[in-house]
Amino acid sequence: MNNRGALYGLLAVVAAGWLVYLLAPILTPFLTAALLAYICDPLADRLERWKLSRTVAVVVIFLALTTGLVLLVLVLAPLIQTQVITFMQKAPGYVDWLQNSLAPTLQESLGIDAAALDLSVLKQRALENWREIGSWVGLVLASMTRSGLGLALWLLNAVLVPVVMFYLLRDWDDIVARAHDLVPRRHRLTVGGLARDIDAVLANFFRGQLTVMLALGLFYSVGLWVMGLDLAVPIGLGAGLVSFVPYLGVIVGLVVAGAAAALQFKELLPVLGVLAVFGVGQMLEGMILTPRLVGGRIGLHPVAVIFAVMAGGQLFGFFGVLLALPLAAAVMVWMRHLHGRYTESGLYRDRPEQ
Repeated sequence: MNNRGALYGLLAVVAAGWLVYLLAPILTPFLTAALLAYICDPLADRLERWKLSRTVAVVVIFLALTTGLVLLVLVLAPLIQTQVITFMQKAPGYVDWLQNSLAPTLQESLGIDAAALDLSVLKQRALENWREIGSWVGLVLASMTRSGLGLALWLLNAVLVPVVMFYLLRDWDDIVARAHDLVPRRHRLTVGGLARDIDAVLANFFRGQLTVMLALGLFYSVGLWVMGLDLAVPIGLGAGLVSFVPYLGVIVGLVVAGAAAALQFKELLPVLGVLAVFGVGQMLEGMILTPRLVGGRIGLHPVAVIFAVMAGGQLFGFFGVLLALPLAAAVMVWMRHLHGRYTESGLYRDRPEQ
């Protein structure tokens, strides 16, 4: 009976996974709303302890999130657009410098044909298209409006995510309690322990790591802006946002910011300044941010991190990339539990064959 129950459970998990894969295109707004509700649930609980009703607490959270998002867009969107336009305006000069300074050096040292290093076409394209490239907001809106279905889906998701999040956050405690009641009583102790361990890992990742990402993005942006780098904000925020993968943020930031500094300043000292900014950022993350905000790492080997991110992106796109690591960490908790059960079982403790 136990074997049959385990087989049915395995088949149910496989069927659920296959169903999630098939429904991936429409599940993204619901998963996004569930993720936001999970992140905001502790804040709602705290507001409830301050004698606010659950609905009022959720409304307060929504007002705070909406205000913060609007202010962020109003401040960052024009700033990023201005920096991109400034960079594209200077791009022809950067191309000239590469053509006149770097190309002869490569030709002499590596024996590369001069025709292969002709960047005149790239310069002409930059001169013709910098206005279109700089006005990225207009390009995004234009590409969306070309497809009526795409625009409709975008608007539907924009409305669906906050609506679903509101109801999930309002009823989160009831949903968790009902899920707990569905667990057979003889398994509640085990399932409850697993759920607490997984919740601790997910809380470390979502709430702590998101704070670390935002702090690093702000630090990198300010540091590069103080240096006078034209693309300080987009590079700094981008490096901070991809820092959820270990060392990826600092590697991407160093490469992109170092190349941008070399093109803009044409000197070695600003490149060393970029190294200093990201070096201090790494020390800040390792010694202060991560220990205090995240605690321990989620415990995944770097190879497992890379595989999880690539697999998540392949299956569910960008949202899969974001969700890959916490799901992998949850699976790791489950595998650790299975390993503990196995080492305590008679199968592991049996005497070796004589």
